Amino acid sequence: MKVIVTGAAGFIGFHAARAYLGEGARVVGVDNLSDYYDVALKRARLGVLAENAGFAFAEMDIADPAAMAALTDTHGDATHILHLAAQAGVRHALTHPEDYIRTNLAGHFEVLAAARRLDRLEHLVYASSSSVYGGNTKLPFSEDDKIDRPVSLYAATKRADEGLSHAWAHLYGIPTTGLRFFTVYGPWGRPDMSAYIFTKAIFEGRPIPVFNNGDMRRDFTFIDDVVAGIRACLPRPPAGGEGTPHRVYNIGNHRSEPLMRFIEVIEGACGQKAEIDFQPMQPGDVKETYADITAIQRDFGWSPTTAIDDGIPQFVEWFREYHKI
Repeated sequence: MKVIVTGAAGFIGFHAARAYLGEGARVVGVDNLSDYYDVALKRARLGVLAENAGFAFAEMDIADPAAMAALTDTHGDATHILHLAAQAGVRHALTHPEDYIRTNLAGHFEVLAAARRLDRLEHLVYASSSSVYGGNTKLPFSEDDKIDRPVSLYAATKRADEGLSHAWAHLYGIPTTGLRFFTVYGPWGRPDMSAYIFTKAIFEGRPIPVFNNGDMRRDFTFIDDVVAGIRACLPRPPAGGEGTPHRVYNIGNHRSEPLMRFIEVIEGACGQKAEIDFQPMQPGDVKETYADITAIQRDFGWSPTTAIDDGIPQFVEWFREYHKI
């Protein structure tokens, strides 16, 4: 197996690439090392991956057609693509919307185009998001629900990616699967995510911002469970036959946790109380997420195994070690 992993210096991409390297696969990591958050963290992740001889890295922009053509020329024997590169974050889109159009739309298209050029490609798996459920109020969120009410630009681009992927699979028969991730956290996590923000503020003695006055719930999903879901899906492409070889699955913990309980678990792992700065709901946010995981359980036998009571201490332990606290 030879896997092209876009966003390999990112949070999920790093963990997925490391897992595949650990089982002997060859991994081609692709990342543009954007400065959306601390590039030093991204380089530290790459340093871990580079310790494995099976890892090759290409620093490039997936929205650059020439760079993507060169990538497929060099690695034409790739058998799988795991497309995780994206401009993340709901609030960043309020000030930098063009980043989402370039990376999440133009970049996603270039990955689809690259898939057509790989003669040995067996499966393209790409990252979608729970954000596509937007203003839906029926819980838990199911893949059969309508996703016609995005409330953020990020969500709108992810919804569009699913549509583009379905059309591409229909037109060219390329087996393609989208994974709707639900609030992923864990060691080596992104600094713009709640676990990182809260933990950092607690150790620095600063107030933590809590939106909607704390009246929020999230389906927090531990990174190891997410990688297990990816590994369950990647070697099993959807069948073509008379239908379109495209599908989407939720990957969530299937437990919608109150935000304030999440903070309590972080406080316990840090051994310190947090100072809370309650704030109103932010534009683009949703009050609650909750994943229906019936489909992925049925098709792949995947179920999450890590509650926040176990996952948060692992994140805080990594945070202490990485920041030398």
